[in-house]
Amino acid sequence: MGDRFTELSCEEFSDRLAARESAPGGGGAAALVGALGTALCSMAGAFAQGNPRCAEHEADVAALMEEAEDVRYRLLELVEEDADGFGPVLAAWRMPKDDPARAGAIESAVEGACMAPLAMMGECCRAIVLLERMGTMCSGQLISDVACGALLVRAALECASVNVYVNTSSLKDRYVAERIEGSVSELLDEYVPRAERLALSITDRIGGSVRHG
Repeated sequence: MGDRFTELSCEEFSDRLAARESAPGGGGAAALVGALGTALCSMAGAFAQGNPRCAEHEADVAALMEEAEDVRYRLLELVEEDADGFGPVLAAWRMPKDDPARAGAIESAVEGACMAPLAMMGECCRAIVLLERMGTMCSGQLISDVACGALLVRAALECASVNVYVNTSSLKDRYVAERIEGSVSELLDEYVPRAERLALSITDRIGGSVRHG
């Protein structure tokens, strides 16, 4: 049980996710989905490199891929960090109810548990920007992968937000909770529509507009 979640096979991770265990949970799943969406950005760039049709963007594509890989690996780290963040919450709740330090320990642990999914949201927003840019540079044959990446990262962004809200909802300090929730709302308001527009514009380009009929 001491394996890093990101070192498990896809089947093993899925089994652990389905099990009656506290981690991995929705946060870990969100981070992994975000990493997969970002990987599609890198994939589109990898096929653009060396492609004569994309030669004018070679340097820009290389820079995008470097940043995408940074985002991808950070999201994979957050799979583990999200799981680690649950431990202190569980430990705090298990403290004796008559312990005067219990309430403060719970508050501190819950606030700490917001940090990993909030960081996931930041990385997903970075990924959306990279996918937007990659969509203007990669081969037309890879454009559907950029759209898939945008949809995956958007889902990860929204899932991560739920994992922030489930923690802020139990914070007693409403000033702290509202400050965190405000940051979440700002990211959702800007980047969910951007991911949607990117995916929809690509879908329409490749013939998906017939679904509107």
